Amino acid sequence: MVRLKTLESRVKESVVSRVKVVAPGSWRSGMTSSQRGYDYKWQKARERYLLDHPLCVYCSRHGLTVAASVVDHKIPHRGDQQLFWHEANWQALCKPCHDSIKQAEEAGGLV
Repeated sequence: MVRLKTLESRVKESVVSRVKVVAPGSWRSGMTSSQRGYDYKWQKARERYLLDHPLCVYCSRHGLTVAASVVDHKIPHRGDQQLFWHEANWQALCKPCHDSIKQAEEAGGLV
């Protein structure tokens, strides 16, 4: 017999671990993802963009064929809605590239 209490604690841990802390003073502080522009309109645009650009551009540079799952803003928009919606500023990335290489570039001031 499986004890659901054990499973319940694991589910709670995984939900809590996905909560991101935003640094005080950041343009994002106090805002939900929808308030930052990542709403239904964005989800539809993202879906369409990934259909048109299915491969990670960073992986492609290294000769790898990896499915993209993230639409990244090449230049961080920091709340600028004109830059946010400018498709020439978008690129398709896989999650590992977005969460490692791209974030390191931004932290190092390379973007």
